[in-house]
Amino acid sequence: MKILLAGAAGVVGRRLIPMLVQAGHEVAGTTRRAGRADAIRDLGGSPVVMDALDAAAVRAAVEATRPDAIVHQLTDLSDEDFGANSHLRIEGTRNLVEAAKAAGVETMVAQSVAWLYVAGAAPAVETDALDPTLQPYPGVAALERAVAEMPRGVLLRYGALYGPGTWYAPDGAIARRVRAGSLRPTPAWTSFVHADDAAAAALAALEWPAGVVNIVDDEPATTADWLPVYSAALGAPVPGKGRHAAATGRPVSNAKALSLGWKPQVPSWRTGFADLG
Repeated sequence: MKILLAGAAGVVGRRLIPMLVQAGHEVAGTTRRAGRADAIRDLGGSPVVMDALDAAAVRAAVEATRPDAIVHQLTDLSDEDFGANSHLRIEGTRNLVEAAKAAGVETMVAQSVAWLYVAGAAPAVETDALDPTLQPYPGVAALERAVAEMPRGVLLRYGALYGPGTWYAPDGAIARRVRAGSLRPTPAWTSFVHADDAAAAALAALEWPAGVVNIVDDEPATTADWLPVYSAALGAPVPGKGRHAAATGRPVSNAKALSLGWKPQVPSWRTGFADLG
């Protein structure tokens, strides 16, 4: 198939290009920065310089590439600007969907998030409600509604991405906060997924039926569980116990993804964090 990969220079996109090429697909990869075009080409893709917030530019890119499917991995988080990221989810996704429909593209696989479920102790499944009081719910909800308009829209609710190039990498934003001592163990739930496994899920999802799929590893954990392990892996001081706090968030189930044939190659953050160095 011919794939238009939107966000090809991002954390997941960089991993996904060679996976798609190895699987026999032809890849056109978008970036808004011309300086990243060579990196996309080196990975095996054909670069397309495009601002996803420019509806005309998106439509032109889709018309020019005529893809069989669009894989949407657009984010804007390099500067931790959550407002910009939500804006991209809302406007960028709408532009992609409208361009896809105009060009007769039926399949879109899109990146969503797995940490917006209504809080609870039981692992969340895809039919459980999201909590509209949480950020970044408005952007995520708009993205999911737009992609659901596609004849076959697959929404991948990724857990917290870790691995090289992510916020959890030794030079990433979370690592900096740990070294600064600004994180404390709490009962807040996190479901992780290694970025390599997230990319593998996007490849597999090209064959999946429409709908939502959680993409997380096999071991949801509270901050009290994972933070000491992560800190030790960084060589940072292990934080002391935080003040008593109520549990927040929710563990997330990957049972549906497993039933579709996806299996995380890094099944637990415990082994994934051990390789951070």
